[in-house]
Amino acid sequence: MDTALAFKKKAEVVREVETSADGSRAINKFRVSDVIMMTIIAILSATCVFPFIHVLAKSISGNSAVIAKKVYFLPVDLTFDAYKSIFEDGSLVRSMGYSVLVTAVFTLLGMIVCTCAAYPLSKKRLKGRAFFTFILMVPMYFSAGIIPSYLLMKDLHLLDNPLVLILPLIYSSYNMLIMKNFFMSTIPDSLEESAFLDGASNFQVLFKIVLPLSKPIIATLSLFYAVGRWNSYADNMYFIQKDSLKMVQYRLYQMVASATESQTTTLSEASAVTSTPEVLQAASIMFITIPIICIYPFVQKYFVKGTMVGAVKG
Repeated sequence: MDTALAFKKKAEVVREVETSADGSRAINKFRVSDVIMMTIIAILSATCVFPFIHVLAKSISGNSAVIAKKVYFLPVDLTFDAYKSIFEDGSLVRSMGYSVLVTAVFTLLGMIVCTCAAYPLSKKRLKGRAFFTFILMVPMYFSAGIIPSYLLMKDLHLLDNPLVLILPLIYSSYNMLIMKNFFMSTIPDSLEESAFLDGASNFQVLFKIVLPLSKPIIATLSLFYAVGRWNSYADNMYFIQKDSLKMVQYRLYQMVASATESQTTTLSEASAVTSTPEVLQAASIMFITIPIICIYPFVQKYFVKGTMVGAVKG
């Protein structure tokens, strides 16, 4: 009887291990720790989602309701006048298209530069690898500052030039380090050695073997580059004066700054379309956030894999 009971318990343990090997074991009962963890996760999720819902509700609510602070998570006096104002004005739409183009070119060139730096540095056969790694990591800790950077861009004739928003920042020491560690920990040397024995060159190995196996890190770093460029406006503020070259985030910054000084927000000087500052700002924020929201679901699975680089060994 004792033997049968012990065998039954052992079978239950084995069955539990088999079902939990892939992390898909169902929870049979809730423990206090489970409730605490789920509560913490729910609170953290709410801090991310609720502000977004609040801004969305304000963007489609009436001006009087927003001014009276009656809008929280549901729209009051539903209206799309703010979005209509954005499209009728056209300046923010043009800035959006220009920002998408700059972000796409910046991300493409950034990934090319990052890959060309990370792949050689991940190989032990590169002579002077430690020295080159040190040199390329210096910008991660030291920078010249705003004034020397401005004088440099002026001497290079990059002021009021779209290239000033692309070229200075396409190299990222942090992204290069992440990609380098990915190549070293994920791509087996045996794959490259077998390719070299078959007569493949370094470029053939990179494009036909390494990059196809590096989709997670490519998607992750591409998202880092794209979001970083999309949300940045400081260099646009320092180096760009022409209205036609201002990115959409900088125009939003100008809109918020002008609304702080006055009680009316105008999309452009030539436009007669006006709205209350809070409603128009909320609609502009939603309008600017849409591209990132549309892109993220397609790279989410690669993003999760990429962020786990180096977390699991063996």
